[in-house]
Amino acid sequence: MSAKTSSVNSKEIEQFTKDSGQWWDENGPFKPLHRLNPTRMGYIKSQICSHYDLDESAMQSFGKLSVLDVGCGGGLVCEPMARMGAKVTGADADPQAISVAKAHAADAGLKITYENKPAEKLGKTYDVVLALEIIEHVDNPAAFVESCAKLLKPGGMVIFSTLNRTPKSYALGIVAAEYILRWVPVGTHSWKKFIKPSELSRMARGAGLAPNDIRGLMLNPLSGDFEMSDKDIDVNYFLSATKSTT
Repeated sequence: MSAKTSSVNSKEIEQFTKDSGQWWDENGPFKPLHRLNPTRMGYIKSQICSHYDLDESAMQSFGKLSVLDVGCGGGLVCEPMARMGAKVTGADADPQAISVAKAHAADAGLKITYENKPAEKLGKTYDVVLALEIIEHVDNPAAFVESCAKLLKPGGMVIFSTLNRTPKSYALGIVAAEYILRWVPVGTHSWKKFIKPSELSRMARGAGLAPNDIRGLMLNPLSGDFEMSDKDIDVNYFLSATKSTT
């Protein structure tokens, strides 16, 4: 893949690198990801178990499926996936995040493969590819989706999560989250790079994937907890898609 179609944006990497030593600080710059992680893990588990007809109630329900988490950061998703039985690889273009992820997994006694590489530089294929909160940070999102599709085995599934490009997402995802509540550092997101579900669906189909589920993720202002929504996809949402078996 040429430099023009590389997914890596060096400025975005710099933005995360300055905070990446704090990936596992639940009250640090990645606090929102810690807060939403139980809810997103529930969605991911449900989608994977449904697609592969696995027992969602089992402790290690993933049955040694191979899973790649693209843009894994410090391993917030990799570690619970490994605990549920998956054979996990995490990849990130930020070398400091990978160092943090490796150290934390070692301390936890978890066997996870970590790669300091962008999606287009990975060579293997996987049963599941996760691309969570990353596509809004890459250059050339369509090429990134294509890279994710190429990393899937036939019959595999990919799950994206990102931010919709709406007035509501600007108000909550930028103004509130960065400037008022200070949940994330100022400059974490660029609203112009947010992607509408219709756009992501089109990119997925262009890469040979079949979108099969779109679900919103919303913050309950009363409880302060994140919840899945079948209707509200105005701010955060998930999109899962599958690759044909042929």
